[in-house]
Amino acid sequence: MEWQAPAVVLDARPLGESGAVVSLLTEAHGRHAGLAKGGASRAQAPLWQRGNLVEARWVARLPDQLGSLSGELVHPAAALALEDPLALALLSSACAVAEGALPEREPHPRCFQGLVSLIARLARGAGALLPDYVRWEAELLGELGYGLDLARCAATGATEDLVWVSPRTGRAVSAAAGEPWRDRLLPLPRFLLGQSGGEGPAEWLSGLRLTGHFLARDVFGERPGGLPQARTMLQDRVALLGGVT
Repeated sequence: MEWQAPAVVLDARPLGESGAVVSLLTEAHGRHAGLAKGGASRAQAPLWQRGNLVEARWVARLPDQLGSLSGELVHPAAALALEDPLALALLSSACAVAEGALPEREPHPRCFQGLVSLIARLARGAGALLPDYVRWEAELLGELGYGLDLARCAATGATEDLVWVSPRTGRAVSAAAGEPWRDRLLPLPRFLLGQSGGEGPAEWLSGLRLTGHFLARDVFGERPGGLPQARTMLQDRVALLGGVT
């Protein structure tokens, strides 16, 4: 058994003296692990940094084996993000969410393509990418069967003035219908409706809180540790921007 494909490094765990079990995300093979011999060595460790884009090659005798992994660096995203704490937080969060949420060896090409797009544009500034990051998380929820329904108000069917989301159903709620329960509802950022204007830390935080609620409840709720720490750290960092609470 053998395949070769572009991949995103999601995680690398040391094994033995110098080996590493590396988890990748590929378009056709989904989240896929392999043993990189020497992967934790000084020579190879920079290759298998979380968020890097690599050309990976996986070989095994049988399809259900861990297999052997090798690769060549295509884009050193991890190194490029080191100078920008927000970019590093976004990169770490995206990889941790994909690693923890996506089932092993099950293709999710749209999630892969969305993650590659985020990584490729990260050097331009993480702040501008946060709306796209939230959209990526919303799409991941949909891929896993927990999609948000933001097309119309759950109470009235109206398509205008949608400003809330029900934390129970994931459906949009209009301003008028949701007013009596506004303290129980999640704010719906305008960028998730394709509307522009007013974007900034407050809107980014609303988006992260929205997708984070459903990730924590539906995807990570039964898993030890819950929502990945890297995801929580990204939300906390965005909350500090501009003093948003």
